[in-house]
Amino acid sequence: MERHGAWPGGSPWLREAFAALPRDLFAPDRLWRWDGRAYVPLDRAVHPDLWADELYCGIHTAAVTQLDGGRPSSSLSAPAVVADMLDSLRLEPGHRVWDIGTGQGWSAALASWRAGPGRVVSTEVDGDLAAFARARLAAAGLDTVVTVTDGTADGPPDGSRVDRIHATYAVDAVPWSWVEAVRPGGRIVFPWGRLGHVALTVAEDGRSARGWVQGLAQFMGDRRAPAQAGTGGAAYAAVRGDAEPQARQAVDHDLDPLLEDWDLRFALRVAVPDAVLLTGRDADGVNAWIHDGDRSWATFVARGPGKPSLLLQGGPRRIGDEVLAAWTQWEDLGRPDRYDYGVTVTPDSQWAWQGDPDDGPRWPIEGLHRATC
Repeated sequence: MERHGAWPGGSPWLREAFAALPRDLFAPDRLWRWDGRAYVPLDRAVHPDLWADELYCGIHTAAVTQLDGGRPSSSLSAPAVVADMLDSLRLEPGHRVWDIGTGQGWSAALASWRAGPGRVVSTEVDGDLAAFARARLAAAGLDTVVTVTDGTADGPPDGSRVDRIHATYAVDAVPWSWVEAVRPGGRIVFPWGRLGHVALTVAEDGRSARGWVQGLAQFMGDRRAPAQAGTGGAAYAAVRGDAEPQARQAVDHDLDPLLEDWDLRFALRVAVPDAVLLTGRDADGVNAWIHDGDRSWATFVARGPGKPSLLLQGGPRRIGDEVLAAWTQWEDLGRPDRYDYGVTVTPDSQWAWQGDPDDGPRWPIEGLHRATC
């Protein structure tokens, strides 16, 4: 963290908390590593060095701790992201915290270290994970309550308001119960959709919450939400099938930013939230494959230097045209970066905005997919 300049300057307490509560105290004895084809187990008792290498392979890398049907269903989040989200929480001693999605308990432990004994309650929908975290928190000497509760559907276990909510799984739409659970002026930090995490501040009248994107984060999704459209090539192939293009056109856009510019990718995610984007480079340049997880698809095909790319589309909607329109809008807005976007939540609606929460352009949030990986 020091070498990468990753310690948040506004929260010096995080260095001490990380040192007092190292990640391995909350790691199970079996981790899972992707070998290019499938996740393979790494057992601490059998391969302690490989286990440790997986756990501490990098500050931007999560460690997979649980599989469901061969896919990750829980992980120890990347240290840099954990630090960034806790910094965004603006946590102070004495704050009451609702930690949603306990997992192995590491984030709850760090929050407890800061807030103090008995100030953090953590909820987890998976009973086995809750039991594991409860034991590890107790072994670390922390007075932290862990209950088996659906954090998306239910409020905090005792029904009282808290000062802070820290969620560790991704949602596209914020449950209104989260806003109701936080006192006016309190904060909610959560991973939003496929890319960013956001810090909301609850209004003084308690009837809304809004705040800015804080950084990139990719977290596990809400287990009880509708399944997210797959993000791999197989998912695109399943949507397209053997269908021939229904529309084709030349495209003047340089496709390289689709691969390299994460601010553009974030803007596309805001404007076309159900569009799944895959990219790759070949001898002709960058190609892109897009689908909506249903029946609509598009392919941007590079045709070599100096030649316009080709856009092929099929399905009931022209999702490639939607992406191009969002791309053009982003350029017209001056190519804002991800930190120039925010989210507003009210009892009846939610929307993302850019530049100005009141007068800037806005996009509705429908909560189509709450899950992400």
